[in-house]
Amino acid sequence: MPLGPKSNGRGASTALCTLPSLFVTLTFLCLVSFFIFFTTPKPIHTLYNKSIVSSETNSINVFVADLPRSLSYGLIEQYWASDTDHRLPTDPDVGTRSTTGFGKYPPFPENLLVKQYSAEYWIMGDLETPEEMRTGSSFARRVGDWRVADVVFVPFFAALSAEMELGSGRGAFRKKSVENQDYLRQREVVDFVKNTEAWKNSGGRDHVFVLTDPVAMWHVRAEIAPAILLVVDFGGWYKLDSKSYGGNSSDRIEHTQVSLLKDVIVPYTYMLPRLSLSEYQKRNTLLYFKGAKHRHRGGLVRESLWDLLVNEPGVVMEEGFPNATGRQQSIRGMRSSEFCLHPAGDTPTSCRLFDAIQSLCIPVIVSDNIELPFEGSAIDYSEFSVFVAVGDALKPKWLVDHLKHFSKKQKEELRQNMARVQPFFQYDNGYPAGIGPIPRNGAVNHIWKKVHQKLPAIKESIVREKRKPLGTSIPRRCHCT
Repeated sequence: MPLGPKSNGRGASTALCTLPSLFVTLTFLCLVSFFIFFTTPKPIHTLYNKSIVSSETNSINVFVADLPRSLSYGLIEQYWASDTDHRLPTDPDVGTRSTTGFGKYPPFPENLLVKQYSAEYWIMGDLETPEEMRTGSSFARRVGDWRVADVVFVPFFAALSAEMELGSGRGAFRKKSVENQDYLRQREVVDFVKNTEAWKNSGGRDHVFVLTDPVAMWHVRAEIAPAILLVVDFGGWYKLDSKSYGGNSSDRIEHTQVSLLKDVIVPYTYMLPRLSLSEYQKRNTLLYFKGAKHRHRGGLVRESLWDLLVNEPGVVMEEGFPNATGRQQSIRGMRSSEFCLHPAGDTPTSCRLFDAIQSLCIPVIVSDNIELPFEGSAIDYSEFSVFVAVGDALKPKWLVDHLKHFSKKQKEELRQNMARVQPFFQYDNGYPAGIGPIPRNGAVNHIWKKVHQKLPAIKESIVREKRKPLGTSIPRRCHCT
């Protein structure tokens, strides 16, 4: 009998017999893999989802703390129902005060002393905008559960609260008393958030406060120091003022409260209309400045500069006040000048810098220590500004001679670069009360992008604090950045 068929039969039979064994082997391997996966300790990010940054780099998840409305939009309603600002000879909002019927989202005051600090209003407006209206314009995505949020936004209009107290004429701003309505609001905010599970979970490190007014939340700063603070600079955080050293200015800042490692420098709201590059015309004034001559701390340099420059040909130094008249003077002055002087005042920066940028007036920044918004990640200020050391600026004739040496081509290049970054500082989205899509390349989105960049270090500090044994303490460190 031929061997072939028998041989083929044995081969087929052998192959069929190996199938059950293969099935058993695969089943065993699957069970082992299943066991290893579910018994191996999980990475920390699967156990605690707030310890890592959102995997979506095109957004940041924001939970809005459930503060009473009286501390945000209700505060604006209180402003409209109050008396005039005692600091102003003429109140631009006087005709609107005592007006009702604004609806859920009242407009922000036009009072220039207040409006320059309106960042809190526009950031909140973006978060309040319904998702269907956003059309993907916002980097921040509002979520309804703090457990899945990257940060917790505290909706307190702290700058408006401070300015309302300062403008009330009561003279109680520095007092921790019932006479100081701003202090009472500060205490209400801090007591509320510190009793939430979100704050207890992170120690407040992932909470965001908007403090664009240098004196915002003045009385409770030590309590909110761990949080992410949106500030215009660190000038309002001086631990020691000039009087402590016989009139000499001190640059010492309490870095256990503010640091570039966790906080974000944001722009003031600019007060002057934007001038496009196509509208630019030849300018006859070399250098322009408008503001108060007499200031404190770093502003003492301003007084010396004033005395040096006031009689220089081609230089205009004007005393001014932030009212309607002063605004029109600033528009004319900045649009007719090639350079705009930016010396420090009570604090290193002011809305004057952003007004100059919108006016295509090349900023001349006289400062040895200044923080600027969106620096590094989006903007290089040296591409459209002139930075001058204080020591050089105070030399007679030095500053004017320095500016005269800029060629026409150099100035044109600076202005072109300035026009490119003008939109970065825009808060207003053109919608009533800020409820609507925001400019994609505007200030609000750049602020949230900066916050997003800080998250890895912030999340790391939260995890480090959680593993700390009871009874131990981590010393405060100076983050001198």
